[in-house]
Parts: sequence; C-alpha cells; structure tokens
Amino acid sequence: MSLAIAFPAIDPVAVELGPLVIRWYALAYVTGILAGWAYLRWLAARTPGPGGAPVIGGVEIDDLVVWATLGVVLGGRLGYVLFYKPGYYLSNPLDIVQVWQGGMAFHGGVIGVVLALWLFCRRRGLSFTAVGDLVCAVVPIGLGLGRLANFINGELWGRPAPDVPWAMVFPHAGPLPRHPSQLYEAALEGLLLLLVLHLLWRLKAVRRRPGTLAGVFLLGYGLARGSAEFFREPDAHLGFLFAGATMGQLLCLPMIVLGVGLILWARRRPPVTP
Repeated sequence: MSLAIAFPAIDPVAVELGPLVIRWYALAYVTGILAGWAYLRWLAARTPGPGGAPVIGGVEIDDLVVWATLGVVLGGRLGYVLFYKPGYYLSNPLDIVQVWQGGMAFHGGVIGVVLALWLFCRRRGLSFTAVGDLVCAVVPIGLGLGRLANFINGELWGRPAPDVPWAMVFPHAGPLPRHPSQLYEAALEGLLLLLVLHLLWRLKAVRRRPGTLAGVFLLGYGLARGSAEFFREPDAHLGFLFAGATMGQLLCLPMIVLGVGLILWARRRPPVTP
C-alpha cells in the first residue's frame, strides 16, 4: 500500500471581490518585495562603506526596489521564454506578455536583477559589489514565499515517492504520491539560505570584502536548487536532458562556478575599511 498524506487543498485565490481576483502567488511576490525592502534598509543602515556612511541610503533603496522589481519581472519572464519554451513563444509571440498565465524562470530573474542593479549603481555612483551583497542577502525571502505559493497552487510537484511517509497526491499530478518538492525548495532556497547569508553578514571580515555574500548566494542557491531537483518532477515538455540532468540543474551549474569565482575574487581584494 502506498503511503501518502492529504494535500491541503487551499484555494489559489486569496481574495475575490467581483472582477477583482488576487491570488496567493501575486501576494507572495508583493510580500516578498515589501519584506525584502524593509530588510534591505535594515542591513544597509548597519553596513558602512568607505568613509563610514552606509553603502546605500534609504531613499536610494526605495528607488532600487523599483528597478529590481522590473528586473525580476522582465528577466524572469524572458528567461522562461528562452530557457523553457522558446519554440512555443516563437510561434505565439503575443503570449509572451501574458504573465498572468504563469511562466517565470528564477535564473532569468537573476540576470534581470543583475542588469538592473548594475545600471542603477552606475547611475548613482554606488559600489556594485557592496550593494549587490545586500541585495543577495535579501533575495531568499522572495524565493521562500514563491515556493510556498507554488505549493498552494499544487504546481511544480515532486517525483513519485510511494514509500515516503510525507508524500502527497497532488490534484493535477495523477494518483501517485509525490515528494512535496516545493516545500523542500522553500526550506533550502528560502529559509536556510537566508539564515546562512545573515550569519555571514554579521561577520566583520565578510562585510569588508564586497562580493563575498553575492558569491555565497550564487553558490548556495545553485547547490540548494540542484539538490532539490533530484526530488522535483522535470518539466513535461523538456524531461531529462544532458546526462540525466534537468534544465534547472544545468542552469545552476554556471551559478555555482560563478559563485566560487566571486568568493575567491573577493578574498584576494584588499578589505574595505570604513
């Protein structure tokens, strides 16, 4: 007999008032942005740069949040289009703008945020690496909330696991009990990575070497997502790719390499003295 626990069927729609429909997924994005904004202001006020002033001011953070949000949405959508369904969107280009139908790629969102952050720092005369460290320390908040929203929606489920006591039968995934891989990712990419980055930020030696936290984030996310992919069902239209890896794992490899390289680069740089 297969083991399984009941899937907590939560309505994906959080609020519905006539034509106004607000989904948990949208609330996850909004909450992640607001919580990240507050946490970023808290970190920045306690992270002095050369001269003793914060590496980025409060008003500049308010503007940066707008830039980063645009980077997440545009980069995440284009990343999904290019990485996961290029053939479909090439034939249906008007569907690219229909973001309410779903389809966002984290790796594309990373590229979008990096470009937005680089342009913002260049225009404002800020340190790209120092500000990037703080932004990376904040990102896991949104990651964790997003994965919880995936779980509520009953999407991006895990691989069959009939012998796992906590396996669940997802509404649209057939009769087999499966790993709740969304919760694995929420714990690894969200909570654990957030805690690791915060503990490292508390170390003066880390704060004085800009680029270290960003490198740890890239490395940590790559390892967390790559590990969780062993329990997550690959995308049906892609399946398993090179050497049995999933698209998510292949996209994590350059993140891991870049993360290690960034950590080594930061260690060789002279420390910043406030």
